[in-house]
Amino acid sequence: MTGKLQDKIAIVTGGGQGLGQALCQRLAAEGCHVIVTDVNEAGVQETAAMIERDYPGQRAIGLKLDVTDEAQMAAVVDRAVSEFGRLDIMVANAGIVLAGEVEEFALERWQTVINVNLVGYFLAVKHAARVMKPQKSGAIIQINSKSGKKGSFKNSAYAASKFGGIGLTQSAALELAEFGVRVNAICPGNLLDSPLWVNSLYKQYAKRWNITEEEVRQKYMNEVPMKRGCTYEDVANVMVFLASGQAGYMTGQAINVTGGQEMR
Repeated sequence: MTGKLQDKIAIVTGGGQGLGQALCQRLAAEGCHVIVTDVNEAGVQETAAMIERDYPGQRAIGLKLDVTDEAQMAAVVDRAVSEFGRLDIMVANAGIVLAGEVEEFALERWQTVINVNLVGYFLAVKHAARVMKPQKSGAIIQINSKSGKKGSFKNSAYAASKFGGIGLTQSAALELAEFGVRVNAICPGNLLDSPLWVNSLYKQYAKRWNITEEEVRQKYMNEVPMKRGCTYEDVANVMVFLASGQAGYMTGQAINVTGGQEMR
């Protein structure tokens, strides 16, 4: 039985850990050959090794990548073409969160968030497009956030970067549509079981609000109509759909995967 994306060539940014690693594995499970990229060089090698071990026949290449460095982004795309002859899927997943009150937020920290989350996405689109346009095919998918649809309390840089990402998604979709290249975004809800939450955010919020970590988790669960957090599989399911021919008439969309928490 073949996968939905058999023999497609994919690049994933931020693929060395967490959600990005799960997305790389799912692409391989669906038949893709995957170029795994991340600033975490050990993580990309681990992910690539896992793919080649668990999905015989699927090639995986791990490359260190700072998404804010255009020369590095260009080199990754060139590597995809030299190794496989084409690029079918670009998943722009790399992102960071730095939060704080707006009047106390250092400009340097603000610019860091914008550079990774928005400029990094722009560079992924730019260099994927130069390969996909001549092919007359391709799918670019940004992993955005529900914070791209609604402001985030004391998290203005992150929300601004994600709102900007949706504007870039729509603009690039208009520009690339006539060439058969589709550009869409996925807006997940809170990944409450992810390393970011388990290892960091629960502790931060518990200390800030003087409640237990379990109470923090329950607070966020209660905000979701479906009463559970978003999972890696929830995001991966939509990614596969958007990358496949089943979404062939969809471009410029920002799809909510939030259990009903965000509906706009």
